[in-house]
Amino acid sequence: MSAVIPAGTVAWGLQLPIQAQSRIFVEPWEADAGVDDLVAVAQAADRAGALYVGVCEHVAIPRPLDETMGETWYHPVATLGFLAGQTRSVRLLSHVLALPYHHPLEVAKAFATIDRLSGGRAIVGVGAGHIEAEFALLGVDFAARGAYMETALPSLRAALDGDVAGAALAPRPVQASVPLWVGGSSPVAVRRAAQHGDGWLPQGVHPRDLPGIVTRLRDLRAQASLPEAFDVGANVGCYVGTPTWDVGHTFTGEPDAIASSLRRWTENGANQLQVRFRSRDRTELVDQIERFGAEVAPHLGA
Repeated sequence: MSAVIPAGTVAWGLQLPIQAQSRIFVEPWEADAGVDDLVAVAQAADRAGALYVGVCEHVAIPRPLDETMGETWYHPVATLGFLAGQTRSVRLLSHVLALPYHHPLEVAKAFATIDRLSGGRAIVGVGAGHIEAEFALLGVDFAARGAYMETALPSLRAALDGDVAGAALAPRPVQASVPLWVGGSSPVAVRRAAQHGDGWLPQGVHPRDLPGIVTRLRDLRAQASLPEAFDVGANVGCYVGTPTWDVGHTFTGEPDAIASSLRRWTENGANQLQVRFRSRDRTELVDQIERFGAEVAPHLGA
């Protein structure tokens, strides 16, 4: 088990557009976007120095939840495997895979393969899942998902590291230990991340709450005799420059001002920021990613 991000540094990444089109956050242009657009955005993140590009999982959205969540959710393993051949250095993250939908050996096999195909760039991000009707569609017990996480996480960790009793699991990943990040913002999710993961992927956590959570993460890891190094995420919205359109509750302005605002998270314990960039088309999104990488990211750790 090991952290991904070097001590004393701050990284950033993004959930890719197009592959997940929840009506809560999708931009209008994504509805007509295609594979070329997805690749262009991933390659922009690659060039700009993003740590990762993320792909989320939903298998099928039960009606009427599709009215808010949308219908389009690409398969994360298939999408990340495809993007492995379209990018060079950016890491490939599932944010997140609903672990109760899968056997841990299957997940380990998939991400070991992605890691091999990409030259060692996979990060496994998992969560417990939250849509009871989707569990029902898959024939998975929603009420048992917590208990499943408790057994599946250590099994997944062991399988990623090649420890499978009585069986061979190949190809082996390039990384000696494929990073495992655990999602969810509940106290139980934080505990699971600390005890079984190399990092934590929250949703909607306020910067003022981070110090207490980070202290708990460190205490839990110390109690389990685990390495102190651990990656802590945060979610932020940005638009570099002065927008001429309504970008909602998003940090805007000059790069140094945005960096100063984002340090509210990094100074309180986050060492990676997942950035959602507002955009009206692919060109604007690519420009935002490139500007953030060149003009904002170098100041995040200052």
